[in-house]
Amino acid sequence: MSFTITCPICGKRDLYEFRFGGEERGARPDYENLTPQNWCDYVHLRTNRPGPQREWWFHRDGCGRWFTVWRDPMTNRETASSEATR
Repeated sequence: MSFTITCPICGKRDLYEFRFGGEERGARPDYENLTPQNWCDYVHLRTNRPGPQREWWFHRDGCGRWFTVWRDPMTNRETASSEATR
């Protein structure tokens, strides 16, 4: 069974119109102090905690915008969404 994601531009749409971009992890590590371990952790490690998390989604079959959504992966229900970015 599918669920819906609310695009800030196009509104509520079926999941199949989007591409999952992963959980929001904050800013990239500072290049000046970057170590291979820091970069590996940033790229590959996820929190995988239950409850709402902020996620990146791309509306590939719609407006073509990246945006963040607060979604609970345990229930696949959206809890809040933010404005589109870039």
